[in-house]
Amino acid sequence: MTARTLTRTDISTVGRWWWTVDKWMLTATVLLIAIGILLNLAAGPPAAERIGADTFHFVRKQMAFLPLALIVMFAVSLLAPISIRRFAAIGFVVAGLLTLATLVLGTDVNGAKRWLNIGALSLGQPSEFVKPFFAVVSAWMFAEHKMHEEFPGNLIALGLLLCIAGALLSQPDVGMTLVVAAVWCTQFFIAGLPIFYVILIMVIGLGGIVGAYFVFPHVASRVDRFLDPTSGDTYQVSQAMRAFQHGGLLGRGPGEGRVKEALPDAHTDFIFAVAGEEFGVMLCLVIVALFAFLVIRALTKVTREENLFVLLAVGGLAVQFGLQAIINMASSLHMMPTKGMTLPFISYGGSSLLALGVGMGMLLALTRRRRDLDGRAP
Repeated sequence: MTARTLTRTDISTVGRWWWTVDKWMLTATVLLIAIGILLNLAAGPPAAERIGADTFHFVRKQMAFLPLALIVMFAVSLLAPISIRRFAAIGFVVAGLLTLATLVLGTDVNGAKRWLNIGALSLGQPSEFVKPFFAVVSAWMFAEHKMHEEFPGNLIALGLLLCIAGALLSQPDVGMTLVVAAVWCTQFFIAGLPIFYVILIMVIGLGGIVGAYFVFPHVASRVDRFLDPTSGDTYQVSQAMRAFQHGGLLGRGPGEGRVKEALPDAHTDFIFAVAGEEFGVMLCLVIVALFAFLVIRALTKVTREENLFVLLAVGGLAVQFGLQAIINMASSLHMMPTKGMTLPFISYGGSSLLALGVGMGMLLALTRRRRDLDGRAP
């Protein structure tokens, strides 16, 4: 790309994208991806050796998905808000149907049917794609109801939430259900729901959490082990805490970590512990700061947004992104019951990486400077 294509007078698609996209958010995302590559190089080989695969099995698979995820993120970030709505609606229907298909055709892993394999074709976890698409579609429904009160947007959004929650709980995936519900509640709150509904949602949410404890044995087991470590197997959490203790402030050095060799999910759910052991508290704080910056930056970009749909969609996507990161890191630090949820852009996982590319692409698209896109002065 020549210098000429990066001038403000450039009206090409890439040129207009470059001068309207939020470069701070883009930089933070690229830094997270770079940290993810580094940590996968550290945690991938021991995980591959445990399953009898070649040393760089997981590293190669992750690197194969990464370019595709970046292309998807860039392509989606080029879209206008109205195109984002259409794209999300189509994607939501497809991802929702594939999520339902896992209940019949899904592969059972540790008692959960979340992975869809059809013959030699592996579609990963379709529910990963439901999250970003749902955030945009529900924002659309809330915005339409606010602008046209005769349109039953709130009821449609509630119906979509119940359908997705039912499909996820049938797998079962309680953690992802809570994330989706949290996004929906955040958007409903931003849209200006009455105080009565705020209290009602809080009561229903608390009841749902208590109900999950009694309905799902694996939830009860994780909560019991969190409250009383002597009540069951806490091997992975104990190993993760050892990793943080061994790492100290600056870590043991790249490739020098040893806990990852005994931690089964070091490359996925507990990759934050690998960061703690090999690079210390300093890198962990950098990761936390990058996630916090992305969420805060996205929310501040829309503080004066006049388009309610954009405001709600950005709020939902940002909350979803931040909440997923919090759950992963808090689980590794034994600050909450363990939950199998990836650390965005850092943990190993092809479908997760592609879904994050879609979500971040929509976030970048919705936070672009649309005044510049309309041809007016920035």
